[in-house]
Amino acid sequence: MEKNLTTGNVLRTIIVFALPYLLSYFLQTLYGMADLFIAGQFIGVDGITAVANGSQVLYMLTVVIVGLAMGATVTIGRAIGANRLDRAARAIGNVITLFAGIALVLTVVLLLNVRNIVSLIGVPAQAAEGTVQYLTICYIGIPFIVAYNIISSVFCGLGDSKSPMYFIAVACLCNIAFDYLFMGWLHLGPSGAALGTTLAQTVSVIVALAAIRCRHTGVRLRLSDLRFDKGILGSILGVGVPTAVQDGCIQIAFIIITVIANYRGLDDAAAVGVVEKVISALFLVPSSMLATVSAVSAQNIGAGKTQRATQTLRYATAITVAYGIAVSIVVELTAGSIVGLFTTDATVIVLGTQYLRSYIVDSIFAGVHFCFSGFFAACGRSYIGFIHNIVAITLVRVPGAYLASKLFPDTLLPMGIAAPAGSLLSVLICLGFYAWLKRRGIIAVKGTAL
Repeated sequence: MEKNLTTGNVLRTIIVFALPYLLSYFLQTLYGMADLFIAGQFIGVDGITAVANGSQVLYMLTVVIVGLAMGATVTIGRAIGANRLDRAARAIGNVITLFAGIALVLTVVLLLNVRNIVSLIGVPAQAAEGTVQYLTICYIGIPFIVAYNIISSVFCGLGDSKSPMYFIAVACLCNIAFDYLFMGWLHLGPSGAALGTTLAQTVSVIVALAAIRCRHTGVRLRLSDLRFDKGILGSILGVGVPTAVQDGCIQIAFIIITVIANYRGLDDAAAVGVVEKVISALFLVPSSMLATVSAVSAQNIGAGKTQRATQTLRYATAITVAYGIAVSIVVELTAGSIVGLFTTDATVIVLGTQYLRSYIVDSIFAGVHFCFSGFFAACGRSYIGFIHNIVAITLVRVPGAYLASKLFPDTLLPMGIAAPAGSLLSVLICLGFYAWLKRRGIIAVKGTAL
């Protein structure tokens, strides 16, 4: 049954909704990190680099799909907030049809271009073939990656953040077991990591589909809902496309930085790959707040409760800033030990520690613009998130990392500084847009604007 997010204490609503989402992100991150951690136990630096590069490319695909699915969450959430269950059903039907086509196209196109992709990102020669094997297997599993994320977006739009947590928990446990089987016992290297990921995702989708048949969501889906509705589709894509492009550009920036590290050598590539995985784990709270703000605000905007939507943004921002400060302090003190969990190579540990210590400050600033991006998406203005991310990436993050790489070839410390610098610019742009919208009466602390 759908959950109403438009009543009760705002802070409590955020926490109750965000906790399952946070656990889902934790499990999904653990799911991804397991490949790298287990690879570090059974294969060398070349294998670690292959898995790190392959998973980075796969993660880019995943976040683009999640960005598109944000349109589904917001559209369904607004319909639920307005008590329009018929509209929610049409949105779900359109999402199913749309993403089935997207999954098919992505699978074919990416499988045909896997070697070109590996060549494009400059994977070191020792790790290139392993990366090809990893991506080929994972691309075959794209329909299941798409299916899981769409199912999760629908549940979140209905106000249910717990079910996706259960689905990803199944995938995480299966992935760890499969990784030890394929990489440890059968010695399949990067291919084993990819098999574990793909099969675990498949099991998760099967469990999710079985759960849907046993659940009463309050929304009845008819065959006619699968036909494209111009208004519904426009609403989904109007939010989803800018969000997907925004998230895709962020991941492109990460990949460009990975390419920069790849050209510095195998040790630098492995160090950056390990740190990117660690960062993805440490950004769980900011990421969960982005999803929470978008889902909770969407329902409240649909119900005409714009003040609650604005309060949601403020509370979520305060939570992410407090978290960012705390995690930055802890990581600065333990960076070497954290990197050492993934590799025993002394050079990689030193380089990874340098990169992590300068990068981690980004957790403070990124959390703020994540919350704003979720809020702007709920308002139907996800293009703002696209703008601030593109500006930060093109003016600061990528050129900063490139210059640092050239000017400081013996350390990764300056390369990491580009991330928080870029996020700080994003925060300033978000505050400017928020103030502009408020002055125009589009965002209101009280009343029915938005």
